[in-house]
Amino acid sequence: MFEKFQTLVSLQKQLLSQILSGECFNFFNIHEGNFIINRRLSNKKVLVVLDDVDNLQHLKCLVGRRDWFGLASRIIVTTRDKHLLQSYYVDVYKPTTLNANDALRLFNLKAFNGETMLENDFNELSKHVLEYARGLPLALEVLGSFLCETKQNIFLDIACFFNGKDKNFVMKVLDGCGFFPDIRIDVLIKKFLLKVYKNNK
Repeated sequence: MFEKFQTLVSLQKQLLSQILSGECFNFFNIHEGNFIINRRLSNKKVLVVLDDVDNLQHLKCLVGRRDWFGLASRIIVTTRDKHLLQSYYVDVYKPTTLNANDALRLFNLKAFNGETMLENDFNELSKHVLEYARGLPLALEVLGSFLCETKQNIFLDIACFFNGKDKNFVMKVLDGCGFFPDIRIDVLIKKFLLKVYKNNK
């Protein structure tokens, strides 16, 4: 619990020092941070961007209330949790999404350097990525770009040769090819581009 609050305090300090040109701040709890943010920024016109917020406590600690910042300030929050924003009574912008064909075309363009449709094995794996991205262009670009170069080679090797094979076997083969699979496969799993089932396949 203490570490959680220390992280929030460090985020408050980072917010203040970025807006106030590198000033150092010396406070040790969230309430002091809230007070200082309100006092020092209430007359400043600022743009604050909080990306991938998943906890209401983060909003309360970093942007509190609208009167913490000067008139015409803008706070932009990105989140996957719609309820988090609704409980904060803010204007919600929902980005436009691409239809399935355009989403696949954009993903292929970024991941495989071309707009051509992929072979069946690749097409199936690409569909999983498309489901995860839900047609959001930025997500498709990021995930597609992520697959370029070495990571793409691992992704393609697994799709072509190792689909359904034991993970330990796949790791040994890819390690022998110089791909350093320990880290890269873990990253692909965390990005939901690969799945290892309970039977380790």
